[in-house]
Amino acid sequence: MENSFSLSIPEFLSFRLKNKTIISNMNSVGVDRVLLSILIIILAITVVYDIRFHKIPNWLTFPTMGIGLFYHSVASGFNGCMFSLEGLFLGIAFFIPFYLVAGMGAGDVKLMGAIGGLLGPKGIIMASFGTALAGGVYALAVLAFHGHVKDTMQRYWLMFKVLVVTRKISYIPPEKGEKKPMLAYGVAIATGTLCSVFLFDIMKLKII
Repeated sequence: MENSFSLSIPEFLSFRLKNKTIISNMNSVGVDRVLLSILIIILAITVVYDIRFHKIPNWLTFPTMGIGLFYHSVASGFNGCMFSLEGLFLGIAFFIPFYLVAGMGAGDVKLMGAIGGLLGPKGIIMASFGTALAGGVYALAVLAFHGHVKDTMQRYWLMFKVLVVTRKISYIPPEKGEKKPMLAYGVAIATGTLCSVFLFDIMKLKII
């Protein structure tokens, strides 16, 4: 009788020491190495494309969402699918307000959803904090370089007061003749996300 040994894709992805699944045993140093590799590749493409074309394409964001859903679903079944979906929707929900006030593009929002699909709920929360911080520093640096800090701060302060009084988000565009500097927000997303992931890695904490 011929002996053979083979693993199906679900069995291979689910195999861990002591029979733990991907969610319950994510390397104790932040994030699964396969997902980290995928994330780095996606963010590297994002930075190059956004700097060159000032947009983040659907052909990058939607497949990344699919990769996250597929990976977690195959590894952990229904729970893995829900884990990925929670991260995906949180990533989108956190940044839709910025899109509504023209603070970032639709591609940026979809990219955060895709990152959430890979990292899950806890991971996208930390990535969002990192991205918001990196984005704020990046935007201020670009505005300062072009001499628009004061005017921009006044516009956004006025938008905030309108929101408090009317409970409605109202975008106030720049004055005519004021050229809005182009921001490649994919750079901030990549920087903030990877910094948060590697910070957790250094601290030996679990993101997912």
